[in-house]
Amino acid sequence: MLHHIELYVSDKNISRHFWSKLLSHLNYRETSVWDDGFTLANGNDAYLTFVQVAPKYKSHVYHRCGVGLNHLAFSVESREHVDMIRQHCIAEGVVLLYDDRYPFANGGEDYYALFLEDPDRIKVEFVAAQK
Repeated sequence: MLHHIELYVSDKNISRHFWSKLLSHLNYRETSVWDDGFTLANGNDAYLTFVQVAPKYKSHVYHRCGVGLNHLAFSVESREHVDMIRQHCIAEGVVLLYDDRYPFANGGEDYYALFLEDPDRIKVEFVAAQK
């Protein structure tokens, strides 16, 4: 069972605004805040910690197609929940990925998902549970 994920971010404040609002749709809340970071948890799943990257590493730009993390995927209860998160993203000006093929970007009609980017261009996916 996954316990937690820790991500370094380029701007803690921008990431805090983005992730706190986005994951509130999955009942995540801030459980810890300190000078260099914050943690979000919902009490059921792995918690996520976001930490301000040190200045000496800030020039090391992340890209999901390179070695390392490709994306984070969250399971949600229904297609309607995915749609609700999409509407939140549109209202917030979040970069949506593959939106021209939403909600079936993976092909077929059995995988209903939303793909987007966080402020550091980390891909995030929300997929509806299979019926």
